[in-house]
Amino acid sequence: MNKQAILLHGTGGSDIDYFWFEDTKKYLESKGYIVWWPLLPSTEKPNLQETVEFLEKEMPSLDEESIFIAHSSACPLVLHLLESFDVRVKQVILVAGYYQSISDESTSMLPENGFKWFEIREKSEQFFFINSDNDPWKCTDEQARVAAETLQSPLIVNYGQGHMGSGAFNQPYREFPLLKKLLEVG
Repeated sequence: MNKQAILLHGTGGSDIDYFWFEDTKKYLESKGYIVWWPLLPSTEKPNLQETVEFLEKEMPSLDEESIFIAHSSACPLVLHLLESFDVRVKQVILVAGYYQSISDESTSMLPENGFKWFEIREKSEQFFFINSDNDPWKCTDEQARVAAETLQSPLIVNYGQGHMGSGAFNQPYREFPLLKKLLEVG
């Protein structure tokens, strides 16, 4: 059984030189993970259905040793994916995500009928939510609080850290030591 790690970027993201992703990829590989970090479709204006179809076709098969790490708009995407999985994964880490609408633009990655929280909870051994108190796109700790409580999972407030990676707000965030600590917990 190969240990898989899936890294999913948010809106405007990339599969190269995307904030802390490159450093995280190297770290995971040093721990024996095979890392899949794709360029998601329509990255500037993501669409849930299009992205799900892409992942269903391209994503490597998962098992109980697999982990997901997602940033920003990829966070609601991962929760939506978990609803339909037949497999339980080891760990899900969601960074600077949103789980309810924050603007007209943000609804594109939210499921139309909301999340099936009970089904999601059964699909991973461990969830971590990491949000800041001052995210410029309103992906704050308040945004994640209900999701974390519903999934009975830790919400880590990374105070003063904005979006934890943003070109528009000059947050290069090349390394993410907190994330590495959480990976060691799993």
